Amino acid sequence: MKINYEQLPEHIQGGMRRYVEEGIEPGSFCMAALSNDLVGAYGVADDLNTIRMHDIARWLYNDCPAGARGSTERVQKWMERGGLKGQVEGYDE
Repeated sequence: MKINYEQLPEHIQGGMRRYVEEGIEPGSFCMAALSNDLVGAYGVADDLNTIRMHDIARWLYNDCPAGARGSTERVQKWMERGGLKGQVEGYDE
């Protein structure tokens, strides 16, 4: 499974990659966005993330695995399982 992170602002690509692939908790903005907390995401967004919110939402919908987003509970489970590496046999990206 190859995930394209290039649609995201460059400064959050690494955090989102580590979260998706290894289940490592990202920063507060990414956590809020992944958890479907729009108000929380805007509340902690820097200027660039605010401007790029549409691109981030599109990436979440189109590229982020469905099991890795949508609610706080899903995000917590994703991290507990170790991201894709903990869930997909043979994943080595």
